[in-house]
Amino acid sequence: PVFHEHRSETELLRYLRRLADKDVALDRAMIPLGSCTMKLNATTEMVPITWPELGQLHPFAPLDQAQGYLQLVGELEAALAEITGYDAVSVQPNAGSQGELAGLLAIRRYHESRGEAARNVCLIPSSAHGTNAASAVMAGMKVVVVACDEGGNVDLADLRAKADAHADRLAATMVTYPSTHGVFEEAVTEVCAVVHERGGQVYVDGANLNALVGLAKPGLFGADVSHLNLHKTFCIPHGGGGPGVGPVAVKAHLAPFLPSSRVVPEAGPEHGPGAGGISAAPWGSAGILPISWAYIRLMGGSGLTRATEVAVLAANYVAARLASHYPVLYAGEGGRVAHECILDLRPLTAASGVTVDDVAKRLIDYGFHAPTMSFPVAGTLMVEPTESESKAELDRFCDAMIAIRAEIERVAAGEWPAGDNPLRNAPHTAQDVVTEGWSRPYSREVAAYPLAGLRDTKYWAPVGRIDGAYGDRNLVCACPPPEAFED
Repeated sequence: PVFHEHRSETELLRYLRRLADKDVALDRAMIPLGSCTMKLNATTEMVPITWPELGQLHPFAPLDQAQGYLQLVGELEAALAEITGYDAVSVQPNAGSQGELAGLLAIRRYHESRGEAARNVCLIPSSAHGTNAASAVMAGMKVVVVACDEGGNVDLADLRAKADAHADRLAATMVTYPSTHGVFEEAVTEVCAVVHERGGQVYVDGANLNALVGLAKPGLFGADVSHLNLHKTFCIPHGGGGPGVGPVAVKAHLAPFLPSSRVVPEAGPEHGPGAGGISAAPWGSAGILPISWAYIRLMGGSGLTRATEVAVLAANYVAARLASHYPVLYAGEGGRVAHECILDLRPLTAASGVTVDDVAKRLIDYGFHAPTMSFPVAGTLMVEPTESESKAELDRFCDAMIAIRAEIERVAAGEWPAGDNPLRNAPHTAQDVVTEGWSRPYSREVAAYPLAGLRDTKYWAPVGRIDGAYGDRNLVCACPPPEAFED
C-alpha cells in the first residue's frame, strides 16, 4: 500500500521524512543502550556498499570473478586476528549468537577429535548474556551456572567447586570480558587457568570488545575462542535488528573446526574438516564486510586504541557525574567502570514508586532513547555512551538524568501524586500538550520542555505511554488473511 499511496518521488520522500521525524536515531541524539555499542556508522564507511562492484556480487559467484572481494575478506580476517590475538578467523556467522554457536561447536569437535566426546558441560556466569546459555544448549552442552560476587565478578570459589565437580566432563566456560556488569574481570586470567587445568576450553564473549581493542587481546590472556560483533565494535549499523556479522576467532588448535561450506570449500578452514555451515552463504553477510574493513583501515592501530580509550573515558565520565544522583551498581578497582555503567534505580523506586520504566519513558521527553532497561539486573539502567559522543552530548544526557532525579524527589515528597506526574505520564505527545482542559498537577512546560535547551532541539514522541505488559500478553495479528490478496 505504501507505493500505491505515494506515486511520485516527491510524495515518497515526504513520507520517509515523516517516518524519520517519529524516530530517535543517531542523527538526532545519543543512543545510550548498554551492551549495544551504538557508535557512529560513518558515511565514508557506508557509501561503498552501495557500489555495484561490492553490492551486487552473488554469494556463490565463481571465485575467479570475486578475487577483489576475497582479498577484502582475507585482509579483514587477518586484521581481526591481529586485534584479538587469535590465529584464525571466520566471518561466516551472521550474528553474535551464530558466532557463539560456531565457537562452541569448534570446542565440541575439538574434544571429539581427542576422544573426549563426553566433555559436554559448559560453565556460564550468572552475569552472562542470555544467548550464551542458549548457544551452549544448541551445541549439545549442559549448562552449569557459576555465581558472581558482590562486585559483579565471577566467584572464583564457586567456579573452582563446579569445575572440580564436572572435571571429567568439563567442555568449556563462557565469560564476557569486560563483564556484562560493566567491569573488567580482575581475575580473568585465573578463570582461564582454572578451566584449562581441568581440560576445558575458554570462550571469551566478544560482545564488549569496544573496551579492549588496542589495549588487550583475548587470545593472549588465556582465551581459546571468541566471537566478535562487527555490528557493534566495528561500525556496521544494527538498528532494526540487523544485518549483523559475528565472526568467530580461535587459537590454532581450534582452527580446523571453524565453519565450512560444502558448496564453496575455500570458505572453510585451510586445514581440517570444518564444523559445517553456520549460515547459508559461504562468507556470511559479505555485502557489509566493507564497512568494517574501511573502519579498520581508516582508523589504523593508533586510532583504534584511541577510540577504546575514549569509550572507557566517556563511560566513566557519565558514571562520575551521575554517581551522586543514582548509585552505580558495579565498579572495579579504583571505583571505575569499563565501557558502560549500571545505574541502580531500585532504592528510588522503593522510596517514590517511580519505576525504571517511568525514567526510561521520561527520557524520551528530554530527547533521548532510553538506555538498556532491567538488564542484566532488574530495576536498573545500563548506559554505554561509546567514543562517538562529544562531551557536550554526554553533559546533555547527564543533565537530563539529573533533572529527572529532581522530578523523582518531588514525587517522593508528595508534591506530585505517585500516579499522576511527569514521569508516570511520559512520554508527552504534542497532541497531549495542546489538548484543552489540562488538569494535571504540573504545567505543560514541565511536560514538554523540562529543560530550556529543548526549545531548539525538541523531539516529539509520536505516541504516548502504552501498556507494555498488556501488549506482551495479548498479541493481535494485523496480517491480512490470504483471501485479501485474491484478485
